[in-house]
Amino acid sequence: MVNCNPETVSTDYDTSDRLYFEPLTLEDVLNIVERERPLGVIVQFGGQTPLKLAVPLRDAGVPILGTSPDAIDRAEDRKRFNALIAELGLKQAAGTTVRSLSEAQTVASAIGYPVLVRPSYVLGGRAMRLVHDDQDLREYMGEAVLVSPEHPVLIDKFLEDAIEVDVDAVADAERVVVGGVMEHIEKAGIHSGDAACTLPPYSLGDGQVRELRAQTRALARALGVVGLINVQFAIRGDDIYVLEVNPRASRTVPFVSKAIGQPLAKIATAVMLGRSLAPHAGLEARELAHIAVKESVFPFVKFPGVDVVLGPEMKSTGEVMGIDRDFRKAYLKAQIAAGETLPASGTVFISVKNRDRRQMTSLAKRLADMGFTLVATDGTARVLARHGMPVEVIHKVGEGDRPNVIDLLESGRIAVVFNTPEDGRARKDSAILRRTAVAQNVAYYTTVDGIQAAIGAIEALLKDEHRVRSLQEYHAGLG
Repeated sequence: MVNCNPETVSTDYDTSDRLYFEPLTLEDVLNIVERERPLGVIVQFGGQTPLKLAVPLRDAGVPILGTSPDAIDRAEDRKRFNALIAELGLKQAAGTTVRSLSEAQTVASAIGYPVLVRPSYVLGGRAMRLVHDDQDLREYMGEAVLVSPEHPVLIDKFLEDAIEVDVDAVADAERVVVGGVMEHIEKAGIHSGDAACTLPPYSLGDGQVRELRAQTRALARALGVVGLINVQFAIRGDDIYVLEVNPRASRTVPFVSKAIGQPLAKIATAVMLGRSLAPHAGLEARELAHIAVKESVFPFVKFPGVDVVLGPEMKSTGEVMGIDRDFRKAYLKAQIAAGETLPASGTVFISVKNRDRRQMTSLAKRLADMGFTLVATDGTARVLARHGMPVEVIHKVGEGDRPNVIDLLESGRIAVVFNTPEDGRARKDSAILRRTAVAQNVAYYTTVDGIQAAIGAIEALLKDEHRVRSLQEYHAGLG
């Protein structure tokens, strides 16, 4: 095991026979290879960093176990990947590679704002951003070159209001077995490492899940994957778009393995060493009697100046899992595990952007029916009052009048914050609200999908429906 991060579980003394704390650079890895003389090297379990070493290691004569370096490059190289998608007849969001501001502006105006921009070959969505206009794009292109000067910038049409899905699978030379299909709770635009997700999907139809599995198999076969593959999709209406294909283990593999009761990393390693997937072919046919929710854990309390609104750049430092026989209870357990204290009573602060207000009225009605007191800023309060809900109007922070929402948070009056911020300047103005919620240890939700899930969890909490069982008990119930 070669690892440059002493904080990870793989550095436990009983995980590997030999452990090297060395930088993951070509020179250092070649030194280790020279000393150990291994049968081959596995690059699938370390994210993007070892994938970038696959081609140089092969060129230096080191055998790469599993997926070939050429297949890895085909998935990573934008032009080769686009050709693959076209060859398979699949869909992807309009976009291309650019190397200058003028090129970026031409592409953005052609495909239309908002666009998602990011440097190629970066980790954790580093420097990835949702850009809404030319001014944003000019600022971004100045920063992106600093992050990754040797690689071009990728620019794609952003699929608004799309459902994002992760699929993890294992493949050998003959078959592809899909380990899990995970639906993100938040809409597209939030990094997959930060988004909460559920397995099995909680709102997708059987036909959509079958199609996602079929497209994953087609991609794995076309790439010649041997071992693990992760595919990220976006669903908008009836259309399925391929966002990204990673011919490696994704960060969701441990979550999927626990949820389905099968060690995907172990299975993939056996496959890379030449064993057949045949004994595991029945994995997909098993129906889960439970639902697992993955929730991310964030370090915001240690970084007081950081806005907690999530986006394409990853901010989480860990994740937890909640598991139960229905979604609301599983989501509740995931929130408890992540350190979010959902209230059983008290005052709820609501401030949502214009496009979310229609949805928020029915959600606020559920809160009022459960006995919560509603407090809202002027625009949101007017909409709620029109629908017959008792609501107290509170001043925004920037209005100057007191008491404002910050005063209420600091005095302990607010039990939970539901705030979906506008884009641009308005988002910056409301950042102090979210930072104060973190400082006061008040649960907060910044997307309508998250708010909806949280309200379902509160309903489960009030009914005292959640029970604790071991993973083994859940898996014993599988058919």
